[in-house]
Amino acid sequence: MATQWYYVQGNERVGPVEEVELKELYDSGTLNEDSYVWKKGFDNWAHLKDVDELSAILAPSSAPAFEIEDNDDVDEIPVMGGSFEGPAAVEEPLFDLSSIGQNEKVFSIKVGYDRGGQETEYGPFSLNQLGRAFTEQRINEKTFIFTPGMSTWVLLGDFERFDEIAGGLPPQITPEDRRINVRKPFVARLFFHDNSQVYEGVCRDISVGGLQILVSDFPCEIGDNVSMNVHPDNSNYHFTASGRVVRKLEGNAGFSLRFDGLNQEAQEAIQNYINEY
Repeated sequence: MATQWYYVQGNERVGPVEEVELKELYDSGTLNEDSYVWKKGFDNWAHLKDVDELSAILAPSSAPAFEIEDNDDVDEIPVMGGSFEGPAAVEEPLFDLSSIGQNEKVFSIKVGYDRGGQETEYGPFSLNQLGRAFTEQRINEKTFIFTPGMSTWVLLGDFERFDEIAGGLPPQITPEDRRINVRKPFVARLFFHDNSQVYEGVCRDISVGGLQILVSDFPCEIGDNVSMNVHPDNSNYHFTASGRVVRKLEGNAGFSLRFDGLNQEAQEAIQNYINEY
């Protein structure tokens, strides 16, 4: 099967098309050497002139002009908003995301920005679950994603394994989307009783009274005591605490905890974090 390409025309991304069609578009003046193109396997869009395997397209040709015909695939790809200025740099994860299996429930998502509403965290989910949610339009490229080991939330469209979630569609993220400020997540390292195994989860709904932690299959029951080291990565709001489990989330996706004897340092760290963000 011939390689399928996408290209940017105006503020829209169009495709898929084969290389011969890109050649005809270039010869007709619809595309030029600075036009952006993408195919599955690319990390992001690239200038036509910078893609070695398309170098033959830049050679002169007397082929007739090519007119774009109606294509059902075009309607299925959202129109790009704003002016397209090319990819912006995104922060690299601190570990190898490719090592995570398709069914490992380790990813949290944050919805709200993607639909103009209040931000809320959900999870943890596997890549397969996120793929189904993307197909069902419950998440999109502007949904935030995070797993412990990453340094901060990133837009799903900038996520290293986005193509596995989106089924090979190219990302649609504008420079304006990338300029938003997102608080670094509170990540909790959890110690259950005296067990030497350490779990990591994402905190939400945090206050000086307690918090909720998204973590898959943590071995606790209501009333159990949990000790933790909590920190938003690369910040000054670290603290240690312990508390009792007061509620388990459906599907063993996490739990709610009420702090026991939270010290002054931890209270100040939580309050400062809440006040700043």
